[in-house]
Amino acid sequence: MTIKVGDKLPEATLHEFIEVEGNGCSIGPNAFKVSDLVRGKKIVVFGLPGAYTPTCSAQHVPGYLKQHDALKAKGVDEIWCVSVNDAFVMGAWGRDQQCGGKVRMMADGSGEFTRAIGLELDLSARGLGVRSQRYAMLVEDGVVKSLDVEAPGKFEVSSADAMLARL
Repeated sequence: MTIKVGDKLPEATLHEFIEVEGNGCSIGPNAFKVSDLVRGKKIVVFGLPGAYTPTCSAQHVPGYLKQHDALKAKGVDEIWCVSVNDAFVMGAWGRDQQCGGKVRMMADGSGEFTRAIGLELDLSARGLGVRSQRYAMLVEDGVVKSLDVEAPGKFEVSSADAMLARL
């Protein structure tokens, strides 16, 4: 069942590649409980099929980087990019995209979070395995306030501009 507005995010663990040791985190992949990360925060979460893929690299992530300051001005505490990739890949992609301090590149390597919110996408026929649908959601204190899922092959409702217009 797909998560919907008013639902609380499910308990899951996401991983993030940390570049600089500090704040209790070591360099490399670190595991974080979603419930701990969202507590008391307003977070934009956008999910996409995969790191280094064309639309994701050319439009989705760059759009959120470009609109970072405008989203923060609207009260957003954090912006997360979630993909069914491992933390090493997400860390490298974040460096390539120059996300440092603007977009947290959250790895859902086993697809635990993506399955729990019901937004998995089976791309096995294309050799990509089970990935995430393209979506954007606004989460406040762990509760989904808005959710927009793209139609297959589209990039319209999950962009940073579309999120900004909803805030």
